[in-house]
Amino acid sequence: HAMMLSLAVASLLTAAPSVGSIAPDFTVKDIDGKELTLSKLVENGPVVLAFFPKAFTGGCTKQMQGLRDRFGEIQKHKGQVLAVSTDDVETLKKWRTELKAPQTFIADPDKKVTELFDVKMPVVGMASRHTFVIGPGRKVLEHMEGSDSIDPSKAVAACSLNSQKSGSAAPVAPTPPPKQ
Repeated sequence: HAMMLSLAVASLLTAAPSVGSIAPDFTVKDIDGKELTLSKLVENGPVVLAFFPKAFTGGCTKQMQGLRDRFGEIQKHKGQVLAVSTDDVETLKKWRTELKAPQTFIADPDKKVTELFDVKMPVVGMASRHTFVIGPGRKVLEHMEGSDSIDPSKAVAACSLNSQKSGSAAPVAPTPPPKQ
């Protein structure tokens, strides 16, 4: 019960970026050593930034499997998924392989990104479960936390909203089939 209580207290104290606000920018390396900058990534499409407490645990596995299984839908809207935890690189590489997950994983053992988004659990210091969908100009389009972050449906929906807004104003008519 102490863990549940600390999670409840942590969520009350959180001042994470809210919907409509501008997400803080960051540059990090993913677990493969590729440099990523949020402000550059959002120029290409929405970024689903999914924080999770710990690799190889129940809720986190469900959260990442959900994002894995809906990855194609997110990509259709030019979206990218960045999964962040305070685990180390090796742990996340093993877990990504086990999950067969296409999303980009970011090891944040020094808690820089976790603290930047104000999603660190007090005392234990891990990231709490939060998912942000960040659009053009780093605007927060959607934010879920706790168990709401496990189901990726809202994140997928927010990605599709973004692509509707940034698409052309005129609806595109389907191309008629060629005449034989």
